Amino acid sequence: MSRGVDLDGAAVVVTGASSGIGRAAAQRFAGRGANVVLAARGGPSLDAAAAECRAAGARAVAVPTDVADSEAVEALARRAVTAFGRIDVWVNAAAVMAYGAIGEVPVDVQRRIIEVNLLGTMQGARAALPVLKRQGRGVIINIASLYAKMTSPYVSAYATSKFGIVGFSEVLRQELKQDRGIHVCTILPGSIDTPIFRHAANYTGRTIKPVPPVSSPTRVARAVVRCAEHPRREVTVGQLHHLGSWGHALLPRTYSELAPLAMRFVALGKQPAPADDGNVFTPQPDLDAVRGGWPNRAARAAVGVGAVVAAAGALGALRRAVERAP
Repeated sequence: MSRGVDLDGAAVVVTGASSGIGRAAAQRFAGRGANVVLAARGGPSLDAAAAECRAAGARAVAVPTDVADSEAVEALARRAVTAFGRIDVWVNAAAVMAYGAIGEVPVDVQRRIIEVNLLGTMQGARAALPVLKRQGRGVIINIASLYAKMTSPYVSAYATSKFGIVGFSEVLRQELKQDRGIHVCTILPGSIDTPIFRHAANYTGRTIKPVPPVSSPTRVARAVVRCAEHPRREVTVGQLHHLGSWGHALLPRTYSELAPLAMRFVALGKQPAPADDGNVFTPQPDLDAVRGGWPNRAARAAVGVGAVVAAAGALGALRRAVERAP
């Protein structure tokens, strides 16, 4: 296993730190003795997240930052070095999301999702790398998604951005082949109980919710911290959703027939909802927290996954039989 960072006294930058996975990761780093620089668009939730880290005994600095602004991300890196003299770990966790068919989601919303999720990750790595190279070591951790391994209707820009993060991370590893002390890790969470589903822009006309089973953000935070200490190329969080990615790879045509049904009947609620751009352009600090308040219906989800797998197998067998028929 690769040698990473000793977190006691380490300097860790976390973007998207006001809510969800970013906030959970910042808390966990603080609890392990790291100094933490928390970045998000600002407001009371970012200050509250920094206060939580200080309460855990860490030195913490809150830096209002829009990761879509390259100059702001460069300033974030400088602020981290000014505060703690170095950067040992940089976590790219900032993300926004939208639900809706491709023709229903406004172009400026689609563009903003790519700018925050994908370009924000690229700009974070770009800002951190000069510091890591001077030091000769460090870890960059990019939060992607299992949507980077499988597809789903109604989240086109989000899924595209996450596919891009996986590709970017691989390119970055290739470029850093000679910098053996610098590691690039990619985390692929499934459905996680964070506020992103309440924050998400919504143009479906119905309420939205995560596809169960819903995992705890603390599980993702543990994976992030483990990667900082013992870097791994890719880590998946949410094994039942991982089964879906296998189905996508093994039976792509069958998966494509089932995915729209799963989204319509599981991810979209029954209540009508007006079009709303969520927090894509403007923060919603009242909704910011580590958890989103989504119950974990693991048992029901396991039954549902079993049914989907069985249906996929049946459809696959039927298709093969038809293709073999004279």
